Amino acid sequence: MTDKIPEIILLADEEATKKLGQDLAQKLTPHTVLLLSGNLGAGKTTLIQGLGEGLGIQDSIVSPTFTLINEYYEGKIPLYHIDLYRLNAEQIKELHLENYWQSIEFEAGITAIEWAELLPYLPPQYIKINLEIDDRLGRKATIEIKN
Repeated sequence: MTDKIPEIILLADEEATKKLGQDLAQKLTPHTVLLLSGNLGAGKTTLIQGLGEGLGIQDSIVSPTFTLINEYYEGKIPLYHIDLYRLNAEQIKELHLENYWQSIEFEAGITAIEWAELLPYLPPQYIKINLEIDDRLGRKATIEIKN
């Protein structure tokens, strides 16, 4: 993975957003951090649902808005799904999210963080995905890789 110019992908509908997640599941490796941003309803959870399907996770993947973190170990790579929507910077720091991407207390996996723009600090390497709704084109994903 190397830094590169952001890639823009047009997503016609919810199924295309899920398909992007499924495609990512075939390419991502343990220690990958996905930073997801976008307005409510832009498709962050939908993309992670596709990612989970692509990893072979059978459990229903729902946004962990109130639980904050859902951990899925049944797929080919563990998936850690984090939602920061209701938190402030101090509360986020107290979660010690670096333990996920550094595999300090957890098995190496994919860490997917919704509302990542709220993070007070970033991991050294990540894939940033911004999802937007375009009234004419459907959804649009802008993907940036930081290595």
